[in-house]
Amino acid sequence: MATKYQNLSKYDKDLMPKKELVEQKRFAIVVADWNSNVTFALLDGAFEALCENGAREEMVDVFHVPGTFELTYAAAKLQKQQIYDAIIVIGCVIQGDTPHFDYVCQGVTSGISLLNAEAISPVIFSVLTTNTMEQALERAGGSLGNKGVEGAVTAIKMIFNFADLEK
Repeated sequence: MATKYQNLSKYDKDLMPKKELVEQKRFAIVVADWNSNVTFALLDGAFEALCENGAREEMVDVFHVPGTFELTYAAAKLQKQQIYDAIIVIGCVIQGDTPHFDYVCQGVTSGISLLNAEAISPVIFSVLTTNTMEQALERAGGSLGNKGVEGAVTAIKMIFNFADLEK
């Protein structure tokens, strides 16, 4: 039986926090340069979705790292600055013929999970782990939407859904 995939990039804009609240928040996007044909499309989607929902361009900082494995280090450094309300990490790892895929995916997943457990600011996992380049492109603006958009929406929701707990 074939699995039906859903385009989760289509969201109800009326359910998002008010733009005048979002415009006061500061975001970081860390993007891996490896597989840039995919990751830069995800970056564009995330940046546009943040701005569409009220974020001011000057309140969104973009940082580049060589590959997906380096996302954790960059996110940890940015969290320690305590100036970002949310950090979105964007990467793409495509299955190859060696176990490298498994090590990179496990490392970045564990690293981002640990950062989220520290609760300084949410780190949003917008990392594609696919079997093929075609699958990655389908999720970077293709038939399955843009997972960068989903990362931006998640970042905004995480900021506002948990803001009252900090008091």
